[in-house]
Amino acid sequence: MNKMKRIIIGALVALSAVLLLAGCGSGQQGAANKDGKITIQVGYENNPGEPIDKALNKWKELLQEKSGGKMELVLYPSSQLGSKNDLIDQMLAGQPVVTLADGAFYADRGVKDFGIVFGPFLFRDWDECWKLTKSSWYADQSKALEAKGLKLLSSNWVYGDRHTLTKRPVNTVDDLKGMKIRVPNNTIQVKGFEVLGAVPTPMALGDTYTALQQGTIDGVENPLPVLYNGKFQEVAKYLILDGHVKNFTTWVCGAEFFHSLTKEQQDLLVSTGEEAGIYNNELQKESEKEVLEKFKAEGVTIVEPSEDVLNGFREKSKAFYTLPEFKDWTPGLYETVQNAMK
Repeated sequence: MNKMKRIIIGALVALSAVLLLAGCGSGQQGAANKDGKITIQVGYENNPGEPIDKALNKWKELLQEKSGGKMELVLYPSSQLGSKNDLIDQMLAGQPVVTLADGAFYADRGVKDFGIVFGPFLFRDWDECWKLTKSSWYADQSKALEAKGLKLLSSNWVYGDRHTLTKRPVNTVDDLKGMKIRVPNNTIQVKGFEVLGAVPTPMALGDTYTALQQGTIDGVENPLPVLYNGKFQEVAKYLILDGHVKNFTTWVCGAEFFHSLTKEQQDLLVSTGEEAGIYNNELQKESEKEVLEKFKAEGVTIVEPSEDVLNGFREKSKAFYTLPEFKDWTPGLYETVQNAMK
């Protein structure tokens, strides 16, 4: 019986490999149905009903309508298509796949300077963020990414301001000193909190509730809907709206697939994605307002820092941009980015 199982499993693995190789031709071949319709798979970690998911359904609707039914997005929420790295590998193999990613991720993929967009207090407001995405500096980063096989489709989607929820009050940057704050496991976000005086503590988001409950950590940072959905307000009752990162996200596909499309198809994919981004940003605003009201109703003390308090955060964060960990960045990168936002 065991021998028979091994034979069956081996046959299935071999069949999967054949099918995978057969699908790795040009993007046009992989995307077009026999009737000529272009079908594009969109994989993302957000769950159905979240603002990103609703906006993707808007993108799907816009593309379907404006292409006359000749282009279609098929949506796969909740990481159904695999991890971000899995999706990127599919793109690099020429598959018609789209996903969302940000500067920190692209930095890990070899476009080092892109990582700065996730630096602490880089942007004073969203207007500065959008100025940067329309600058020649950003266009150069996009070209560098394309040279590595990845094509940016849109960069105007708000993911959210990242704020800090703690077990003890934080009214100024000095109150963060020595506090253990959960951060994602990447150098940019670890160092971003370290320069503010906190003790950044990387861990999986799924482990954060228990860590807060047990006192292993003192706080967690993320956009408001993520903080609320994690139910962290049950064990941490102080929220400072520091907005330490203006977290915008981008939609990306493989350059090979993108260039297999006609110019008209490329333009439709990009323009409808940007139109859906505007819709997403309105949804995100409404979602943040709703979540803040829920936090208040559940007994969370909310601090809206003054400009003087925020300037204290900004001053401390400047040390981040000269850290040796980022020696691979182009010299003078911080100044270049600041000038690009003027």
